[in-house]
Amino acid sequence: MKATLDFKKLDGLVPAVVQDHLSGEVLMVGFMNPEAWETTVRTGKATFWSRTRQTLWTKGLTSGNVQLVKEIRIDCDDDTVVLKVEQVGGAACHTGHQSCFYKRLSADGDIEVVGRPLFDPKEVYKK
Repeated sequence: MKATLDFKKLDGLVPAVVQDHLSGEVLMVGFMNPEAWETTVRTGKATFWSRTRQTLWTKGLTSGNVQLVKEIRIDCDDDTVVLKVEQVGGAACHTGHQSCFYKRLSADGDIEVVGRPLFDPKEVYKK
């Protein structure tokens, strides 16, 4: 059976949850349009549609922290994917953190930062 995703529900996009293929840690969530999906499947590198820049982007082209896809899961409604990846360089987040989910809500309602950045975004992105 050929994989067919339903891109109709979110204005032509499907959410893509990205997990470390060994630990299962959620690294980030992105969105894919049909071109990003096809590019990911063809190249084995996680590729997304940037909603802010309105362009296709392959994770890590600027930073070198690419995501090599090891497995793809598709949900029962064919409208969400899970990419299990090898995170090259260790950092998935543009802030330099291992995961984009590095903020934890404490019991008193404050935000705690979990972990430290693995790289300096100012150096990597020259901003």
